[in-house]
Amino acid sequence: MASWIIQMTMMVLSVFISGSQGKRNKMLYCSACKAIADELNYSISLVDPKKTINVGSFRLNPDGTMKDKKVPFARSETHLSELLDGVCNSMSDYALHVDPDTQHKQYIRFAPRGSGDNSNFPDFKNFQFDGPEASDALKFACETVVEELEDDIISVFSQNVENVHEELCNRVSDYCKDGTHINEEL
Repeated sequence: MASWIIQMTMMVLSVFISGSQGKRNKMLYCSACKAIADELNYSISLVDPKKTINVGSFRLNPDGTMKDKKVPFARSETHLSELLDGVCNSMSDYALHVDPDTQHKQYIRFAPRGSGDNSNFPDFKNFQFDGPEASDALKFACETVVEELEDDIISVFSQNVENVHEELCNRVSDYCKDGTHINEEL
């Protein structure tokens, strides 16, 4: 009897989850995807490009040699996995921004990254700071994107794709598929 109840519960949950995925907020998930790309690009840029890591097999070949190779640490699978573990923690630095001319809405970074960050941030009057609920929604969307696309994210970043926002958020996933959000950098 307990087994039957568990099976029914799992079936109901799977129907609920699959039904809710179809009703995702496109703007929220597109913004989360682009924020992930932006945050990872920034984190990668902080790593010394000369730093390398050994990858490959650490087994000895019959001739006594080891087959391994050095790859840039910044774009290594190891480093990218570490970055992905914490990337969604930075979503509290994003808020809903409404373009005053087009009324286009998207979450963009409002907080500087550090004392040396001289980025041009949009005017604060165009941001909507809706409290922790909005930040939590973006963080949840970020975590969902990372969970669903972890292997793809690592693949795209390890290949050093030029326009990572477009590749990841439009081609690999359909988070920004309609193209309205894709050409705007965060």
